[in-house]
Amino acid sequence: MTRLAKTLTIVLPLLLIAACANPAADQPKAVTNEAAPVALAPSAGEKYLISPDNSKIEFVGSKVTGSHNGSFGKFSGSIDYLGQPEKSRVNITIDLDSLTVDDPKLTAHLKTADLFDVAKYPQASFVSTEIRPGGDKGATHTITGNLNLHGVTKSITFPATIVVSPDAITVESTFSINRKDFGINYAGASDNLIRDEVVLKLHVRAVKS
Repeated sequence: MTRLAKTLTIVLPLLLIAACANPAADQPKAVTNEAAPVALAPSAGEKYLISPDNSKIEFVGSKVTGSHNGSFGKFSGSIDYLGQPEKSRVNITIDLDSLTVDDPKLTAHLKTADLFDVAKYPQASFVSTEIRPGGDKGATHTITGNLNLHGVTKSITFPATIVVSPDAITVESTFSINRKDFGINYAGASDNLIRDEVVLKLHVRAVKS
């Protein structure tokens, strides 16, 4: 092997990895803990509904060689609003079979037992346990709640920007979670490993019912 060939053998993989940077690298990382107790739903206040008609739940997963954008087409939830975000509660349920990504073959693979195992765990859910003012990177609030995914329930904490208007409440948040915290451990091909971090993008506009 010539010196040039040897150099290319070393340099090209490094360039490939650099070109396919981890999309989670610059995003806030959710803090994961054991699931927390959930209080009863507020008995008073106003209800704002979450649906695909007014909201988006998107994600970005990545491998050494690149990343894929995905989303969930079916979900439902609500915000029980008691005059201010800190006294309110968010809950949402996601139909995991509704997930799609930018590659049809990958969409099918994500639903298998290697990854989400949709046949065994058809839904994911989130219910907030605490909302406090202030958050990372200029977010207005920090949300903590129980995420049930792949048969595992963990408490996660992440920043969000919450805006309340008379007819709607918007929640914008982008952060990463570690899929292995929820038992999704499939490594991928030995020469194209799947990264542990998955970026979640929440674009919620809950409409007053």
